Amino acid sequence: MIIHRQCQGEAINQSINDCFESERGIPLKVISVVGARPNFMKVAPVHSAFLEAGFDALLVHTGQHYDEKMSQVFFDQLGMPRPDVNLHVGSGSHAVQTARVMEAFEKVVQAEQPDVVLVAGDVNSTIACALVSTKLGVKVAHLEAGLRSYDRAMPEEINRVLTDQISDVLLTPSADGDENLAKEGIESSRVVRVGNAMIDSLLTHLEHARSLNFLESHALESRGYGLLTLHRPSNVDVKEVLEPLLEALCECAKRLPIVFPAHPRTRKQLTAFGLWEKVENTQQLKVVEPLGYLEFLALQSDAKVVMTDSGGIQEETTALGVPCLTIRENTERPITITEGTNTLVGVNPENLLKAFDDIMENGGKTGQVPEFWDGKTAQRVVKAIREL
Repeated sequence: MIIHRQCQGEAINQSINDCFESERGIPLKVISVVGARPNFMKVAPVHSAFLEAGFDALLVHTGQHYDEKMSQVFFDQLGMPRPDVNLHVGSGSHAVQTARVMEAFEKVVQAEQPDVVLVAGDVNSTIACALVSTKLGVKVAHLEAGLRSYDRAMPEEINRVLTDQISDVLLTPSADGDENLAKEGIESSRVVRVGNAMIDSLLTHLEHARSLNFLESHALESRGYGLLTLHRPSNVDVKEVLEPLLEALCECAKRLPIVFPAHPRTRKQLTAFGLWEKVENTQQLKVVEPLGYLEFLALQSDAKVVMTDSGGIQEETTALGVPCLTIRENTERPITITEGTNTLVGVNPENLLKAFDDIMENGGKTGQVPEFWDGKTAQRVVKAIREL
C-alpha cells in the first residue's frame, strides 16, 4: 500500500485508517501549475478533467507571464477558472525568476499539503515547482515529459531534463519521448504515454475559433495567407541573425500576405536594431498585436503556411494539417517532422526561401496526426494520476 505524503511525520500511534484518508473517500488533492502562455493550453483540459473526476483540484498561476495579452486572455478564452493562487513573480533573469517561484510556491505546498503537483512543459515555473514539491516529499507529475532538442544552450532543455529526473510520473506526448527517457536511464514504470494535451484544447475550441470570422474581419482568405511568429532569443537578440531572416521573410511576403503577431520582445529588438522601418514598409507583412488563443487558432487553421520558432505551434500545425516551417536549428518535437507537417529550415535564409517556394508550388507536407493526439489526453492523465 502507498502511504500518502501528508501522513508522514504523524504520531507513531496514529491509526492506519486515519493515515489512508483518500481510501476513505476524501478526494485526491492535486495542484496544477501554470506559469507562461504555452502552459495554459496544456493544463486547461487536464485541470477540467481533474474536477470532473472529483479531485480536490487547485490551480496555481506563478505569474511568469503577467501581461494581459500574454496571460489572462488565455484563461478567459480557454474557459479556465480564475487561479486559486497567483504568485505574481513577474519578470527577471532565469535565476531570479526561478528563485522567486520556488520561494512563493513552497508556502503554497506547505499550506495546501497536496498529494500530487502537476507541472507542464519546460518553462522556469516548471522546474521551480517540481524542485519545491520533490524536496517537500510531494509527488510530481510532469506533463509533456521526454521531449529533447539535445541543445543545452537552450534554457528550456535544462528545465526539461531536470524536471524529468525528479518527477514521479512522466506523462509523454509521443513515442520519441518514451525513447528519450529510456536512453537517460529512467525506469519505464515511471513513464506513461498519454498523448498531447494541447491537442485536447485545440479540438475543443476549433469550431468556436472559426466562428469568430476573424479572417473576414482582417480581409484574409482561407489558404491565402501565411502566419509568422518569431520570439526566441537566439533568433531575435542577434542582429546578424535577425536581419537576414527579416529580409527573407519580406521576400516571402511579396508572394503571399504574411500575418505577423509581433511578440513584445521581437518588436523591441527590431526597433533597437533599426529594422522596424523595414517591417512597416513591407506592404504584405501585416503586423498585429499578440493575439488571444482563439484568434490565433483561427489564423493557424486556415493558413497556407505557418513560419515559427515556437515549439507548441509545430504540434498544433501538425494536428491541423497545415504546413509549418520551423526557424530553428533543432526541435524537441521531431515527431512533427517524421510524421507531421513540419519542416526544420534552420536560420539560413536560403533554406527558408527554398522551403517556402516548395509550399507555394507544391503545397508542402501533408503528414499525419500522431497516436494519442485525439482529444482524450486529459482522460488518460486522470487515469495515470489515480494509479500514481
